[in-house]
Amino acid sequence: MMRILHSLPRTHKLLLLPVATMVTVLGAQKVFTTFEDVQRDRQTLDTVLVPLDADASPGLPALSTKQDAVSDALAKANRALDATRGHVPISALTASEVVDIDFIDAARANSAESAALTAASSPADQEAVEVARLDEGAQHMAVVVGTIAAGMLELDDGMVADATSYEDVSEDELALFDEGPIVLDQEIVATEPFVPQWQTYSVQSGDTFAIMAQEHLEMGYSEVMALLDSLPEPRLLTHWRVGDHFEYQLDEQGDLLALRMMKNARDGYLVERQDDAFEVATIERAGEATQRLFAGTISGSFARSAKATGLTSAEVAELSSVLEKKLDFRRDTRRGDRFQVLVESDIIDGESLDPRVLAVAYEGARMNLTVVRNPDNNRFYTPEGASLDPAFNRYPFEGRYRLSSHFNPNRHHPVTGRISPHKGTDFAMPIGSNVLAPADGRVEKVGNHPAAGRYIVIRHDNGYKTRYLHLSRPMVSNGERVTMGERIALSGNTGRSTGPHLHYEVLVNNTQVNAMKVSLPDNQSLQGDRLVAFQRQAKPMLAALQSGQTGSVVASTEQPAADDDEG
Repeated sequence: MMRILHSLPRTHKLLLLPVATMVTVLGAQKVFTTFEDVQRDRQTLDTVLVPLDADASPGLPALSTKQDAVSDALAKANRALDATRGHVPISALTASEVVDIDFIDAARANSAESAALTAASSPADQEAVEVARLDEGAQHMAVVVGTIAAGMLELDDGMVADATSYEDVSEDELALFDEGPIVLDQEIVATEPFVPQWQTYSVQSGDTFAIMAQEHLEMGYSEVMALLDSLPEPRLLTHWRVGDHFEYQLDEQGDLLALRMMKNARDGYLVERQDDAFEVATIERAGEATQRLFAGTISGSFARSAKATGLTSAEVAELSSVLEKKLDFRRDTRRGDRFQVLVESDIIDGESLDPRVLAVAYEGARMNLTVVRNPDNNRFYTPEGASLDPAFNRYPFEGRYRLSSHFNPNRHHPVTGRISPHKGTDFAMPIGSNVLAPADGRVEKVGNHPAAGRYIVIRHDNGYKTRYLHLSRPMVSNGERVTMGERIALSGNTGRSTGPHLHYEVLVNNTQVNAMKVSLPDNQSLQGDRLVAFQRQAKPMLAALQSGQTGSVVASTEQPAADDDEG
């Protein structure tokens, strides 16, 4: 019914408003009864004959009602229809009774035509009532009125009038639109574009990638080999373990579009099909930087005690490499020493990756040490800006002494005359002259050798080693910590020596180099603006060490480790 109402021309909808009000409330028994009679008599729809009483006045037959509101609605409808026949001036209508002017003109023309036809008819025909020829829009409106009345209004006896279609449709016409039942889900799927979805495959016992790819990814053997050849690390697919998994995408035909596999939570590879080849891109996931604070007490070895706090093996290794420049774990640590470590790492899927030691505080019986990482160069400094990698003096003594023999890999031996490389630098020094440590470090060896005489080996904080031969008296012992400028020995003439002198060697990566030409670190301590910037960045890390709280996650344990002497 709504479809019929929407199909009406705008002007006829306006005319229908007062009429529809009357029909909805009372019904138009006269109208739809006459219309049904016309249909039963198989008259055409072009002309509708409405029988009127001899004393009928223009307008619709009055219907009995007991309500004033209904009477008003009916009166308005009658006046609107009378205006269409010319019996009431248009100017006499109220705003609610206004009708389309074009429709009124057409109605008047039809009324004149009907009057002329009646005058020319025979007396028998004149017994029929006035014939009203409706134009197409008016006919459409009249049928709608009848349909509304038939479907919605009750008759006097309480029965509901039958609704009906007013235009026949042939089977041939129906066949043109017969597309079968419409299934909404199927219609939606049919119109949506195909979007490949990521699927996950978990490795089962006995799986091989070659067989799996042929059965699940619609790949031929040659394609499988080409894919493996394109991977930088084919072991990710050829050396499977049960529980490993990877993700893949298929196209509409079920062929492989893309393959995604991860080595760990951060790194992996994305393989995409491009025409007949495979292109590989690396995947690197960004994690959330998280700080964690660990606190522990020395009980046994430092490594075991550090791991008891919850630090991973990688974190313990980095912590040890930081502290070993100043701390001898075998000699300087004592049971009961306390330490705190601030570690930052990237958290991805609950896994800690790329741990970085930010700050360390060690409180011990023999040493107190606090160091903080400088983010500008990733080196560690004390809160005052002193570096763990101090400067390195070129000469291991004060004053000036003659260089009696240079570093020379092709030197001739002074006694035999044969090629005998000289891998150190000799300084002619009186016996008993002071020998000083050129940089901070730890004594690695104090010994005596038939050729070298009494000697000392020191490992320095920057990784270099120094050796001192032909000494008269060592002033340090094995494992002792030394600082730059500290007296470590007295020069002499022990071992195979042609005269009093100091044989001095510098070793880089355990290989002797020319001590007079090797690149040595300058003073690494921070000064000026660099020191101010470092202390500003170190402030929150030092506060975390002191308070036991960080900006994100804090993990603190103090579980005693097993008592052992492992380093």
